[in-house]
Amino acid sequence: MKTFLSILCLGLILSCNSKKSTPAIQSGGISFYVGSYTNKDSKGIYKYTLNSEGFFSEIGLQTLAENPSFLSFSADKKHLIAANKLDPKPGSISSFTIEGDSLILNNIMPSGGMNPCFVTTIKDNYVLAANYGSGNVSLLHLDQNGNLSDTLSVQQHTGKGTTSRQEGPHAHAVYSVPNSDDIISVDLGTNSLWFYNIDKNTNTLNLSTPDTLAMEEGAGPRHLTFHPNNKWIYVLNELNNTVTKIERLATGQYEKKESTKTLPSDFTASSTSADIHISSDGLFLYTSNRGHNSIAVFKVSPKDGSLTMAGHEPTRGETPRNFSLSPDEKFVVVANRNSDNLVSYKRNKETGILTFVDEIKSPTPSFILFQ
Repeated sequence: MKTFLSILCLGLILSCNSKKSTPAIQSGGISFYVGSYTNKDSKGIYKYTLNSEGFFSEIGLQTLAENPSFLSFSADKKHLIAANKLDPKPGSISSFTIEGDSLILNNIMPSGGMNPCFVTTIKDNYVLAANYGSGNVSLLHLDQNGNLSDTLSVQQHTGKGTTSRQEGPHAHAVYSVPNSDDIISVDLGTNSLWFYNIDKNTNTLNLSTPDTLAMEEGAGPRHLTFHPNNKWIYVLNELNNTVTKIERLATGQYEKKESTKTLPSDFTASSTSADIHISSDGLFLYTSNRGHNSIAVFKVSPKDGSLTMAGHEPTRGETPRNFSLSPDEKFVVVANRNSDNLVSYKRNKETGILTFVDEIKSPTPSFILFQ
């Protein structure tokens, strides 16, 4: 407890010293936050804008924080939540109130495990965190003032896969299924999806039946995205560089379908998949490749949800850990973690193809969150 109180006090002091910007900078476009790793030049969470033509402006540092590698908004978007990797110490989840071009620390609570790499806020202001290092998923709650509760419930994954990266559980992400009470956790280490629901009477995270769905051997599931028809789910597999389509049946159960490669057929060097997103019309799906350093563009069949490769766009940087479509989906912004840069692309809504627009320096960027 003393450790978290110390961090809390430090955060309160530092958040008051965050860099300010003039309103004129923000008025030119859409703003977004960038989470980062602070092992090099980064100091915490930054803010940028993207103008109507896809060019960047830097607003600056919003708050100092240790390894705020993944971000989420509260439902009302008044608060920002960050997952903090504090290895070798247990991880934490921090909450900030958004005030102009500053983030004011509300509180910091334990993440319930080691190396949290994902956090999300879902309906009823529940907060879910995936702890990669300890292979578990935790449940917290956010009150109306933006304060996080202590950990309410923890579900520990068990088992392992068949590769050196799968010696034990590694929960990588956790999602609330749209129009459902289902919760899906993606575990790279156990090579499976894990299914849960929340008992709101006891504030506990409970396993569903069946509780897991195995991916192809050695796949290493990392993230997923939901088709807008609420029937198809696309799971991005980090280790074998594939996207697996999951079908949500009328019974509420989930069934694994075909997998599609994210890399060109003639590419033989090392690469791992990182992030996945789908357009709101459900016609195009995108994934990032670290090593090949590209965004893969897929056409989605409206008939059966199958994927057809439409092309690859170089990310103009190394290790594209995360990317995001802008709210109007006219642009895609990529965070290249190991080359310290953000890159913007104009997105053709008819073909899905990306065209380079601009890039800007950003220290060790790991996550993009548009306002």
